[in-house]
Amino acid sequence: MTKALALINDKRVRDWIYQLALIVGLVALTVYFVRNASQNMVKAGIASGFDFLWRTSGIDVPFVLTSYTQADNILGLFWAGVANTMLVTVIAIALATLLGFVLGIARLSSHWLLSTLAGAYIEFVRNIPLLFFVLFWYFGVIAALPAPRDSLSVFGIAFLNNRGLTIPLPDAPANFRWAIAAILLAWLAQWLVAFWARRRKDRTGRDAPVVAIGLVLVILVPILAIAWASLATRWDIPILRGFNYRGGFVVIPEFVALLAALVTYTAGFIAEIVRGGIQAVPHGQTEAASALGLRRGPILRFVTIPQALRVMMPPMTNQYLNVLKNSSFGAAIAYPDVVSLFMGSALNNTGQAIEIIAMTLAVYLVIGLAVSALMNWYNARIALVTR
Repeated sequence: MTKALALINDKRVRDWIYQLALIVGLVALTVYFVRNASQNMVKAGIASGFDFLWRTSGIDVPFVLTSYTQADNILGLFWAGVANTMLVTVIAIALATLLGFVLGIARLSSHWLLSTLAGAYIEFVRNIPLLFFVLFWYFGVIAALPAPRDSLSVFGIAFLNNRGLTIPLPDAPANFRWAIAAILLAWLAQWLVAFWARRRKDRTGRDAPVVAIGLVLVILVPILAIAWASLATRWDIPILRGFNYRGGFVVIPEFVALLAALVTYTAGFIAEIVRGGIQAVPHGQTEAASALGLRRGPILRFVTIPQALRVMMPPMTNQYLNVLKNSSFGAAIAYPDVVSLFMGSALNNTGQAIEIIAMTLAVYLVIGLAVSALMNWYNARIALVTR
């Protein structure tokens, strides 16, 4: 009895008991809801299970990155939607980060006009719904472009009109695979050189020409690899036939509108994060760098931003997750993402609401957790180590 009371009075034991009770309660609640939903579906004559994934889809998708066709099953349609969601998310995160950094630094500029314009843009964006940006870019910008016969030509090989951007497509992508492999090897070599240079400097105090080697491996090699692949490959050039262009690859206007909306909207929030991170760096750091003779540009690149990143990473993670979730607004303009294709078209064709909604939620959950894990890893890498 005394041992049992001692265990109960132990805070760690009580914490484990509370957590175990909470888990058991959640599992029991989940089982109850699942059984209740299953019984109701049986009474209503609604089929359940995931056998519908192997039915023939028959749904046409205008923008496909995978090998999906109408003759494929619904599972193939699902992966096509996931690929389209990932494409717009990754590109939007990269471009919004670049634009956000530019706007955040511009808002801190001593140039009055530049700072005012950046501030006005940021305040405007942060107080307007995202749906407005999606509809503005789609109906206000893309729809105002000329018809295919009056397309805006880019060097006579790419054509922009209100049906999208038509670009050349390589007939055989094998050369580009070799080019990508060469680029990845060059970047790996640069990482190894940088690692070796740090170890060498720690041992001997001698510097290595890391910057010069990096310019060759990170910039020159990719340029030469892409140029070689482009010249060694036959291209399918778009040609105007009838009322539209034939051949090449069409970047649909829904993708362009959604991407532009996500970038211009999210950049306003990232700009405020950048501004706050830079202002969080103690002024003594910049004053010390200035006393050493550094100019404002090098101070910003080598002193301010590396320290500001420690402050910016947690809120930046939230913005990256918001980009992922906000990509679902593409359904408003029929962009074929996982929400539009799977929760829209596939759900209407099959009626498997619970399974389809659960799979869609699982996609966003898994990708969101992966993004969070990656950002947390990077945040731990740049965190200030103290004794």
